[in-house]
Amino acid sequence: MSEAAAKPNLPEYSVSEIAGALKRTVEDTFPFVRVRGEISGLKFATSGHVYFDLKDDKAVLNAIIWKQTARLMKLRPEAGLEVVAIGRITTYPGSSRYQIIVEQLELAGAGALMAMLEERKKRLAAEGLFAAERKKPLPFLPEIVGVVTSPTGAVIRDIMHRLNDRFPRRVLLWPVAVQGEKAAAEIAAAITGFNAFTANRPDVLIVARGGGSIEDLMAFNEEAVVRAAFASAIPLISAVGHETDTTLIDFVSDRRAPTPTAAAEMAVPIRRELIAQVMDFERRTLRCFSKGMEDRKRHLGQLARVLPRADQLFAAPRQRFDHAAEKLGNALKRNLQEHKRAFAEAAALLRPRPIARHIGVCGERTEVLGRRLARSQTVRLAEARQRLDALGRLLEGVSYRGALERGFALVRGPDGRVRRRAGEVASGEALSLTFVDGEVGAVASAVPTSVTQPKPRAKAKPAGGQGDLF
Repeated sequence: MSEAAAKPNLPEYSVSEIAGALKRTVEDTFPFVRVRGEISGLKFATSGHVYFDLKDDKAVLNAIIWKQTARLMKLRPEAGLEVVAIGRITTYPGSSRYQIIVEQLELAGAGALMAMLEERKKRLAAEGLFAAERKKPLPFLPEIVGVVTSPTGAVIRDIMHRLNDRFPRRVLLWPVAVQGEKAAAEIAAAITGFNAFTANRPDVLIVARGGGSIEDLMAFNEEAVVRAAFASAIPLISAVGHETDTTLIDFVSDRRAPTPTAAAEMAVPIRRELIAQVMDFERRTLRCFSKGMEDRKRHLGQLARVLPRADQLFAAPRQRFDHAAEKLGNALKRNLQEHKRAFAEAAALLRPRPIARHIGVCGERTEVLGRRLARSQTVRLAEARQRLDALGRLLEGVSYRGALERGFALVRGPDGRVRRRAGEVASGEALSLTFVDGEVGAVASAVPTSVTQPKPRAKAKPAGGQGDLF
């Protein structure tokens, strides 16, 4: 067999050439496609790219969303969500696989959108964002009303018209886009911005939009808007769409209004009704005051009719006064007579008696009193002398000087305290010995440890062998 016949009649390619040819073929055949499938294996890379798989019941297609596209995409990919991915098909030679580069992501029909919203609603409700106990009451009459809506739509005009018709208030408008890719971020920033005000801060917020399809209202279903409304310290009224439209911001707001006009009605009362109510309160107050005055006047008249006349009230006291005045005159006369009689008796006692007789009587009395005084003084002095002698004898009996007279001495230490026992004296201690006629110093020598007491002498028995009873 020849060498030419041994070689196959086929072109020879390298791996890179085959991979490149396949890449060009696929990209030329599917330059831009719409692929419907369920998202699985979702992964957000640290680089910002998003990787996931689109699958149905028979096949799987790898999908990539580059970082720049993912940042601008209004629908955030979620696992299990059925979507329509719009992009171009390409291959990845490094692993011999084909994939779709996603440029746009849409929900696959209203059913999938409602399922996503229902799942999001359950998740946010589980976090407590829709709890009724955290909802704040609306102020009765706000000074400033903040409105978050489009500045060019009919919504702001309806709100202003209704506010001016009911009770004109100062309105602060924060213009935002109410649909589109940037709408959710602008609405959340507006709610947060109003809460950050330090001056001219609104007392109530109205987040409003006109009616539209579920896709047009998607901005008010975004998690960022719901969380911004939940964090708002200012009471918030949501007025998105028509009465039949429901968005997630309605569940987290403090009050939901079916329309923007109804939101303005919730925000302020009717001025004419308040004036009428105040006037009614004024009339009722005046009527109650007049009725109270009439009742008191009628009661006072009734009391005046049952009370006696003034002359009757003062007749008895006037009579008692006249009687007391008459008795007072008589009492003064009797008092004067009593004083006159007492004065006469005192004058009679003070008249002078005969001098000789008076001197004799006084002399006798003086002599008797003198003798009684002398006897009493002698007796008292004798009694006092006896008591003094007895106390002196008692003092000599208990005084230590009697013991000193009998040859004893009083021993004191250098501290002046009396030493009564040998055990209280230290060897070499300076002592002071007090005798009956003076004091002598001494120094203690070796002190014996004990002193033997002499035995008492036995008494002699009397003659006859009879012992002493004592």
